[in-house]
Formats: sequence, C-alpha cells, structure tokens
Amino acid sequence: MPYGYHGKILHVDLTARRIEVETPPEAFYRKYMGGSALGMYYLLKDVPQDADPLGPENCLIFSLSVITGAPVHGLSRATATAKSPLTGGAGDGQAGGFWPAEAKFAGFDAFVIKGRSETPVYLWVHDGQAELKDATQLWGKDTAEAMQLIREEVGDDKVEVAGIGRAGENMVRVAAIMNMANRAHGRTGLGAVMGSKNLKAIAVRGKDRPKLANRPRVLEIARWGRDEVKRHFDADIGKYGTIGIVSSQHFAGGLPTYNWNSGSFALHQNIDGHTLYDTYLEERDTCYSCATKCKRTIELESKRYGNADPVYGGPEYENAATLGSYCGVGAMEPMMKANELCNRYGLDAIGAGATIAWAMETNEHGLLPPEIVGDLDLRFGNGDALVKALTLMATREGPLGDLLAEGSAHAARRLGNGSEAFLITVKNAEAPAHMPQVKRSLALIYAVNPFGADHMSASHDPGYTPESYPGNAGRLEPLGLTKPQDVLALNPEKVEWTWTTQKFYSLMDSLDVCHFDWGPTWELYGPTQLLEVVQAITGWDVTLDELLEVGERRINMMREFNAREGLGRADDKLPKRLHKMLEDGASKGLQVTLEEVEAAKDVYYTLAGWDVATGVPQAATLERLGLGWVRN
Repeated sequence: MPYGYHGKILHVDLTARRIEVETPPEAFYRKYMGGSALGMYYLLKDVPQDADPLGPENCLIFSLSVITGAPVHGLSRATATAKSPLTGGAGDGQAGGFWPAEAKFAGFDAFVIKGRSETPVYLWVHDGQAELKDATQLWGKDTAEAMQLIREEVGDDKVEVAGIGRAGENMVRVAAIMNMANRAHGRTGLGAVMGSKNLKAIAVRGKDRPKLANRPRVLEIARWGRDEVKRHFDADIGKYGTIGIVSSQHFAGGLPTYNWNSGSFALHQNIDGHTLYDTYLEERDTCYSCATKCKRTIELESKRYGNADPVYGGPEYENAATLGSYCGVGAMEPMMKANELCNRYGLDAIGAGATIAWAMETNEHGLLPPEIVGDLDLRFGNGDALVKALTLMATREGPLGDLLAEGSAHAARRLGNGSEAFLITVKNAEAPAHMPQVKRSLALIYAVNPFGADHMSASHDPGYTPESYPGNAGRLEPLGLTKPQDVLALNPEKVEWTWTTQKFYSLMDSLDVCHFDWGPTWELYGPTQLLEVVQAITGWDVTLDELLEVGERRINMMREFNAREGLGRADDKLPKRLHKMLEDGASKGLQVTLEEVEAAKDVYYTLAGWDVATGVPQAATLERLGLGWVRN
C-alpha cells in the first residue's frame, strides 16, 4: 500500500463512454509527483500534434499529487491541464478549496478525460467508483446552481463539484473551471476545453484518505503552521486577503492602470482590501485544513448592479486590478459585481478584465466599429459597461460579446485594424497585475513562461535584495541562492534567481501546494519544510535537489509540447507597452528594454540547457531528466 496516494489514475473516454483505471508503478509517482508534471505527461503522451484544442482529440487532465489531502495547510489544490485554446500550447491552471482533497478521498490521483460526449454529461466519482450521468438539465446553469442541483440529485450536500458555467459552455477562450463556485482554474481557457467536451462538471465524494508514512511528523508540521499563522499571517494576508495589496502596489508604482498606461491609480483606496474589510466583507473563507483564511466572502446589495451572491466569494488582488484599475473603474460595487459574474459564468477574471480593458482603449481610439460596439459606452471608468460587457462575453451575445469571447489577442487579430497596439499579452494570454518595469525579473519570466505571462511562476524581485535577504537566507541558501541583487537588476545573478525559483514554483505546481503557504521567501513554510512534509507523507528518502528536478522536468515537458506546436524563442517576447518608460507615480522613469530582456533570455536558455537560438530543450537535457521518450 503506497503512502500519500492511491496508485490509481481514472481514464474517461467521453466518445465511447468508457471508463478505465490505470495503476502506474511507484517510480512513476516519484518521477512526476502529480499536479502539473503528471498532467503534462498525459498531454504529451495522448494528444496528437496539431490537435484542435476544442476538438475531441484534446485531453483534459485533473491531477492531484502524492501529498494532496494530507491535513496540513495548503495541500488541497488540483491542477487542470490541456492544450490551450488561448495560446495553442500547454494549458495549465491550479485551484484550491475543498474539491481537491475530496477528489483524493474519492479514490483516485488523477482524471484523464478525452473525446466528446454527444450530449451534456457530468462525471460522478465516489468511493473508488465512477460513472457518467446526464447533465442536460444542468446545461445553461450558473456554477453555483449546477453545483446545488448535482448535490440534490446524488443526495449528499457535502459533494464537491468542479465545473463550468455559461462561458465554458460557449467555449469562451478565457473560460475558467470553477469549484465551490469561487475557486478558479482560471488561466489558458481550460473551461472552454471542458465545454467543448460537453462535460459540465466533475462531482466527487469519498472517505478513502491515503495513509501517511509518518503521521506524528505530519501533524507536528501542521501544528507549527497553525501557530505561525497566528504570529505572522493573520494580521496580513489572512485579515485583508490578497486584495489588501492594491494600495501598496499603487504606492510602488506597479498597479496596472488604464490598460497598463500607468502604474498608479488615483482611486486605488476605493478598491483596496482594507476598504473591503471595513465595508462589504461578510466573512473570511478558507480551504481544506488551512488556518490562513485568506479567501473573501462579500455581501453586496446594490440597486444599480444587483446583488452579489456570497456563494461566489469575493475578489482577490488580481481580480480587483483587472476588473478595477485596468479598466479605470475605481468603485467597489461594480468591481465586486464583475468579480461575482466571473465566478458565476466561469470566466478567468484576469483574461476577462484585461480583454475588456483592451476593448475600452480600442473603442476610445475609434477602432471598434459601431456595428460591433453598439450602444454600449465602452470607455475607461465606466463600471456599468464593465458589468454589461462581462455578460455579453460569457454568453457570446451579439457581435461585441462574440468578439470579447475570443480574448484580446484573438479579437485584435480578427479586427486587424491597429488594435494590436493595445494588447498586453504574451503567447496570446493576458498579463496579470504585476508590472515588470517595477519587478524586473518578471519581464523575463513573463516572456519565457510556457503558458504566457504569469505572476505565480517564479518569486518576485523584492525577495532577493540586500535588505530582504537576511530574513530569507535560511530559505534561499538551500536553493543555492546566496548573492542578493538590487531590486531593479536584471543581470546574470538575477536570471539565475529567476530560473531557480521558477523550478521551485514548478515543483509546487506539481505537488499541488498553495503558493501562499509554501515558498522560498515570505510564505508560511519554506523549501526545507516542503521537503520534510513530502518525506513524512510518502516515506520516500527524497532530497531537495530531487524535488527541484521534478519542477525542472515539468518546465521542460511544457517547452517540448510548445515546440511540437510551433512555439519557440520568437514567441518568448513582451508586448511593446511593457517595454515603455513609465511616466508618472512612484515608478516614473522606470523601463525594461527589449535589449535587456533578450540578453537575459540568452543567459536563461543556457542555464536551462536549451538551444539559445530556438529556446527548445536540448536532447541531452531531456535525457538527463528522463524525458527522452517525448521525442520518440
């Protein structure tokens, strides 16, 4: 009997309505661990080259890990993987909540789904069994309503549900997969893949909790985290949530505003987490076995925008920025209602908000034809237009809704009239709310990250400065990072920091752990504690180097998948606006040039063992990582 995992992978062929169970050996789990690395294994193995992301040949994989569901903070997360309809390359998204732990207790380590059902279905997984059930009555329902109807049908109100709303059903390229109706596998359009398969949801329930190799040590690690939350986290991320950094981002000059034309927003305080805490916050929510309670639950009763149902949670920092400052909307009510609609319809808030910000600027420059924009006053600062545009996008209603549903890059390509100048995308994916002019290593990670610009794929520069390093040395030295740099440096040492922390973040996404609870700088637990918890749960004598290799393996699998689909160094580039010098606020005069990023890429590719000219992994690198099979 393995420790920490079941040794069972569920395979579902929706076309043939066939369900099978695979039992990989222990070596497979130790090599990939789970999460994103495991998902990429099946994506490379089962999805043919040039497959249509919205066709039946694409696979959708939900992966847990060898430590998912253990009673420790931040170990209830899952990864969804597919070929992305947004980027055309590897698609990847993580989400927390209670669904991942419950999915593990249902008896499986991953669900690999292929094909397409002729009619809407949902997958019901419980106590080691699985069946496909009719979802015709659920089609068209919002995420929370579908969740409740499934619970009523199976007669258990503790069933956890991951599913899509109308955005996924309509194959919106920025559609998300939601669990608990407020946790999102948000990036890369994975909700559209689920919709293309006529798969409405995956419902899970079970009591099969994996055995722990060293239960006393696991509980000791959990107790330490509980006590540390009280000393460190509760008055910060716990009390105010991630939205609590809106104002600090503004004061640093790094809050993207008016579609990234500025890093400062005069109305920042109106959409900050401190204001939310004092006004609309109903309660703090949490994930399975986590004492941090960083999630927001809000109560909104608005005559102008309609009520916001608390079941859909409350806004995170990214949502407040993309649905707020990106669009110049500096009022809490429309931003919160927009956040609720994203969760209700199943939209990635980053992709949706950034697409609307692009459309607002495009319209203000007269580049949205009247027959498309209609009578909607789509301009910066108009909260009413933001809320209306989200509904149009999710439902593909009218010419404007159908255009916005493509995401900004695909929409600009369709227009073909110069609106590409306003895009803030990498590999067609909209950028998150951290400005590389202020956090310069993000200029590199945004460019090279396989699934587009992402703020959760490496640590940020303030964690590796001479000022911050004394407090972080105990975490960073085990990773070989001992030479802190100026916060604005983008030199070879900063590139090494970026590559090393990217491997660690990639490991976290393969172990499916929360980035706020586990990490190399400010987080609750550090790298050596992550090693200890893996050892205590699995009983394996793994080393930190072995774990980092898991993260490196996952990055290389993503790069190899992208190379197979025609993506390489030429696609590792930032939009022009991210290279411009900022002109106001605390970041006035800051710039990261194209030449700096290209030089950093040369160093990065060399460190990674990739061809510098193409950005593709070298054969020797793949062999070293046990990935020679991907080219056979």
